[in-house]
Amino acid sequence: MADAFGIVVYSNKGFEIEGLSQYRSMGATSFLGRYRLIDFPLSSLTNSGIENIQLYVNEKPRSIIAHVGAGRQYNINTKRGELKILFDEDNQASRIYQNDVHSFNYNRQRIEEMPQKYVVITSNYMLYTVDFNDVIKAHEDSGADITMMYKNVNNADEAFINCDVIELNRQKGVKSMNLNLGGKANCNISMDTYIMNKDIFLAMIDQAVTTSSLYWMRDMVLDATAYLDIRGYQYKGYLYAINSFKAYFDCSMDLLNINTRNELFDNDLPVYTKTNDSSPAHYFKSGKATGSLVSNGCLISGTIENSIISRGCIVEEGAVVRNSIILPGTKIGKDVVVEYAVVDKNAVINKVKKVEGTADQPVYIKRSDRI
Repeated sequence: MADAFGIVVYSNKGFEIEGLSQYRSMGATSFLGRYRLIDFPLSSLTNSGIENIQLYVNEKPRSIIAHVGAGRQYNINTKRGELKILFDEDNQASRIYQNDVHSFNYNRQRIEEMPQKYVVITSNYMLYTVDFNDVIKAHEDSGADITMMYKNVNNADEAFINCDVIELNRQKGVKSMNLNLGGKANCNISMDTYIMNKDIFLAMIDQAVTTSSLYWMRDMVLDATAYLDIRGYQYKGYLYAINSFKAYFDCSMDLLNINTRNELFDNDLPVYTKTNDSSPAHYFKSGKATGSLVSNGCLISGTIENSIISRGCIVEEGAVVRNSIILPGTKIGKDVVVEYAVVDKNAVINKVKKVEGTADQPVYIKRSDRI
């Protein structure tokens, strides 16, 4: 078992999924019909034997609290571990001060009381699965003060925009970090995931608090490149940064491909989520689905193509859902065509017979809307 505790923190760059983020925090966003984004970092931590986890929430906490609960679905044994949901109650006056460093400092006692030697800090918008034991061993073997996970990608001119790009020396030491503005395809993308000694982490918080009230984790690390040994750990699995509405849509469509999905979902590293004991999806005589993910509890009388249908949705006879994401409890009425759209939960589309976006500009239908 890893001698480490975990921290899952909100994004440090103001990332949001336009429309969907109006109602929920990033981590609580529905994904692939049955998961939430927060399931992926929490599952990777617990699959690695890390059962003491701090989950930091800065806004819209209700849906994420309802989803994660005490963390039992992630196989956290409450006799030896605990999932703590932590807030920054001192930081609500102005959004500009709602940064992770302030949250760490506000909850400093919670960090100090953790008995583990190391801390694994990860984010809720980078989609990947990993065994952190391999990363921790590499960290120990290198003798580094901090280890940063990164992936070398060839599509940084189209994806990972505004994520951090790290520059490495020959010993995989981190020399610098800069924002990816899309000017170069081949880059080392930071995964916003760090492994370090708990005491080093606390010392960096102290330094950051005295430097600037607006510092984020990435600013702490960037400053530390001048006086700490920071190494990179190259990750070679599936990675996607869900940092915008378009990225959310593109990633979802990407994972409809079974081969791509197998890159993310590893049988040895299962992704856990809150269960729902509803019946399997029911297809009526006129209903059919191809190249799609259809969740339990759905009633399908229409046609579904290359789409994600979440739990408890209804697609009536003559309706066509194509290249779209339908969130839970939505009803697509008779003879309605929905294409290149994200339809938020509990919406009903029956009066307007065509809702259509494009691959480059998918449309968003807001939560509980009537169309």
